[in-house]
Amino acid sequence: MTDRPLILVAQPHMAPLLDALSPRYDAMALWEEKGQARLAEAEALVTAGEFRLDPAMLERMEKLRLIACFTVGYDGVDLDWARARGVAVTHGGDANAEDVADHALGLILAHRRLIVLGDRQVRTGEWTAGAKMLTRSMAGARIGIVGMGSIGIALAKRAEAMRMRIGWWGPREKPELVWQRAEGLEALARDSDVMVIAAKATEENRGMIDASVMDALGPQGLLVNVARGQLVVEDALIAALREGRLGGAALDVFENEPTPAGRWADVPNVVLTPHMGGATYEAVGRMRDMLLANLAAFFAGEALVSPVG
Repeated sequence: MTDRPLILVAQPHMAPLLDALSPRYDAMALWEEKGQARLAEAEALVTAGEFRLDPAMLERMEKLRLIACFTVGYDGVDLDWARARGVAVTHGGDANAEDVADHALGLILAHRRLIVLGDRQVRTGEWTAGAKMLTRSMAGARIGIVGMGSIGIALAKRAEAMRMRIGWWGPREKPELVWQRAEGLEALARDSDVMVIAAKATEENRGMIDASVMDALGPQGLLVNVARGQLVVEDALIAALREGRLGGAALDVFENEPTPAGRWADVPNVVLTPHMGGATYEAVGRMRDMLLANLAAFFAGEALVSPVG
């Protein structure tokens, strides 16, 4: 036992954080029996924000005062529950916004310029002297960005450098932005060749990209998602791709993760990556530093570096 604050780390893939936390805190793994045994003593819980925290477990954490999300997202945290019990919540700020924007642009290029298909043709011997694939330019293409936070703005700047035409939609006006805000999601989709989802996930916007939005984007349109899978009605997306009502999709996030490989085996015109958009060594380092700064501030009674709400 120690008089240092007890911190539990929630998910096994964040085990490397235990070494970073140990010099200052009594840090333990929640997935191990000895961590579970000390639930009632823990003052802070470190979690990956996309994972839903078990309400029954939280009720057992009698001394919990801080939920520190290592990640930028925090949709797995019940903020109403936290507020009602006086539990502070922090997250990784915009630590990976630039990297996610890079990945979104990479997905657009991979799909629009048929990079994945081209690689496959070279490897399988389908490239012949008499065949030439024609693809579409980036310049002049209309990109519609859903959600104009840090990621959306970073992507818009990249798209602007590639001479794309930029539109966006979000629930609130942002007079400081130079790009035109659409009247709604369907209006944005109708006026876009590429529609990129970069919005924060909430219960209110779950499934906001539905069949009507996909139909508005149309048989030549490309839907890109680097936000959260639950923002898209995935069954409707697969149906729209199979039926040719939507031109293509490039996805880094899915309704359930890891997504079953068989679910996508016969779905045409898709480029898929395993939720890796913000997972760079540099971004992970920034998130670690942000986590440590938030914990230090909290236990020193100082203002949190990146609070939620």
